[in-house]
Amino acid sequence: MRFTEAVRTVLKQKYATFSGRASRSEYWWFGLFYVLALFPLAILATVLAFLTSGGGAPSPAHYTVAIWMLFTLAMLLPLISLQVRRFHDRNISGWWYLALFALAFIPYAIFHDRNISGWYLALFALSFIPNAMLLTAPVTIVISLLPGTKGPNKFGPDPLSPEARAEVFA
Repeated sequence: MRFTEAVRTVLKQKYATFSGRASRSEYWWFGLFYVLALFPLAILATVLAFLTSGGGAPSPAHYTVAIWMLFTLAMLLPLISLQVRRFHDRNISGWWYLALFALAFIPYAIFHDRNISGWYLALFALSFIPNAMLLTAPVTIVISLLPGTKGPNKFGPDPLSPEARAEVFA
């Protein structure tokens, strides 16, 4: 699958499709599109900030945050569904992605609304939060890097087989 084919598949045919499988090329090409799309948004935000600067106008940070948040919100569902389909390609349930995502936020849930101050807060910030992210992010990346199962699995046909590719573009 090529760059434009991957972007078209994710955004048009499978925007919120959590069933089926996604090949590595579909996953990584769309990831590249997502990162590359952030650069023009940053430039646009900077231009808007300079055009409207002065006179109590919002700062460039306001524009940047607003534009990036809108773009990220629009891409959230396709990114999650693509990751779930990538897990499916490895014959792993998408619920494991939810479990990994939740595992990364356990430290926040444990210490939320507690009266933590001083060195306890520093200890928490330096140990728990990065460790949770350092544990879950590499697992997701490794699963995404590994090749999918050959042939059909319980989540559908092999996305690299000619029959599955014809099904997407039918």
